[in-house]
Amino acid sequence: METQALTETLIWNNSMTVSAIILIASFVGIFTEGVHGFHRTKFAMAGAGIMILVGQYFGFYNPTKAVEAIDWNVVFLLGGMMTIVAIMIPTGGFQSLAYRIADYSRGRLFLLMVLLGTAVTVISLLLDNVTTVVIFGPLIILICQALRVSPVPYLLGAALLSDTGGVATLVGDPPNLMIGSAANIDFNTFLTHMGGIVFVAWLAILFAQKVLFKKELAIKPHQQDFSEKGEITDKRTWYASLAVLAVMVVLFIFHHAFGWEPWFVAAIGLTLLIFIGRAVELDRTFQSVELSLLMFFISLFILVGGVEQSHFLEYLGQYIRPFVESDLLLASIMLMWGAAILSAMIDNIPFTAAMVPIILGMEQQGINVTPLWWALAIGVGMGGNGTHLGSTANVFIVTLSERLAKETGEDSYRITPGLWFRKGTPAMLLTLFTSSIIMWLFFDFFKTPIH
Repeated sequence: METQALTETLIWNNSMTVSAIILIASFVGIFTEGVHGFHRTKFAMAGAGIMILVGQYFGFYNPTKAVEAIDWNVVFLLGGMMTIVAIMIPTGGFQSLAYRIADYSRGRLFLLMVLLGTAVTVISLLLDNVTTVVIFGPLIILICQALRVSPVPYLLGAALLSDTGGVATLVGDPPNLMIGSAANIDFNTFLTHMGGIVFVAWLAILFAQKVLFKKELAIKPHQQDFSEKGEITDKRTWYASLAVLAVMVVLFIFHHAFGWEPWFVAAIGLTLLIFIGRAVELDRTFQSVELSLLMFFISLFILVGGVEQSHFLEYLGQYIRPFVESDLLLASIMLMWGAAILSAMIDNIPFTAAMVPIILGMEQQGINVTPLWWALAIGVGMGGNGTHLGSTANVFIVTLSERLAKETGEDSYRITPGLWFRKGTPAMLLTLFTSSIIMWLFFDFFKTPIH
């Protein structure tokens, strides 16, 4: 009776109908930015603006509710971490780290892959995956050119492991911020649930890369001494940044005990850093912050908030609820795989934004949705490895390889969709398979309510 009533409401309620149309049209524009050439933020902003105007006309939304729908914790946390990264990059610390790794490997190519992959994974725990590959991508090319080996295995590995590493922590990937903020998951809880899965996935990807790039890794490289390369140009700021990050990790772990939101920890770290690093020029630093990404998040929250206010997402949740109630384990694993497949084809941020209120709606009806949060985080994180368009980090790495192939005239340096399908997609499938087994074996742990 309840489902039938909701169905009739959808047919006759103009609010739900128009909000659904605006959401679908906006998402189509966002997902097809490569076709029409308009940046996804433009479509998100247009959709948010139309949603407010139409919502006010039909009486289900207005500017006040739109501001309330924005998850400022996500926006401020992301902005703070971006600014800290913008301070760290010019110091030369990351470059020094990469060259030290290359020097330590001494021409052992798989060891080089493991060391670079480990550095990328660890850095992705605190910094977003796009920033990580922007830092390491060009350095990998320089190292491989010096060794006279193909950079393709290392570039692809950096993309795969940056996507995977970001799944482990609350601040490692934007969807995690959205999930953690919505479900009120603290940093420590997120790490204890996702850390083990990411570690196994890290091993699985390295194993897959060793097998899939067996021929490339067997080449004897040109001997090169990296010991005197990559000097840190601003040691004071670099070491201050590392100290501040260490303090932030401690505060992230205990932020729930202090009653602080994660964004406040980022704000404390940023404030400390700009005072310790006297050479930091704020105007130049703030220019490096991706305001378009922050505006994308704000617009997306407003857009989905309007759909939620129209009760359309509540209607969709009624069709999912019986399945979740009948078999929570199967529903969690299916959500994981479904989220991964969709995230491999489209951007995972809008998908996460649409799923969060649906899961929250089921939680308000008394359903234990805890494993669904973890399944969603795993799926949207690991799924980005499925295709060359699965994440922004992947797109950057592919663009970098295409530019290198053009400059050198070596077409084998180009990471094509076909190459990614042969080398990257198996890695994604392997990580999903291992994640599914871990969730099945430890389902009692994953279904335990967070609070």
